[in-house]
Amino acid sequence: MALFGKKKSESAAGQPGEWYYCIRHGKVEEGPECKATDRLGPYPSAAEAARALETAHDRNEVWDKDPDWSDDEGEQSR
Repeated sequence: MALFGKKKSESAAGQPGEWYYCIRHGKVEEGPECKATDRLGPYPSAAEAARALETAHDRNEVWDKDPDWSDDEGEQSR
């Protein structure tokens, strides 16, 4: 009997058009090939998946400057 109602063949199968970036292997993949802890995505295109590290870096820069997401107690605006 399959756990969580998924057949073994469905557990790793991706959807056509879902793109991921594997940080372990440094490659773009269609559908999830590598385990979730090693990948970023899904992205709507291979080109966007290829920019995954740059996108994550850009988002982190914005969040680091957002006072609502600050870890420092004196800087929080809530």
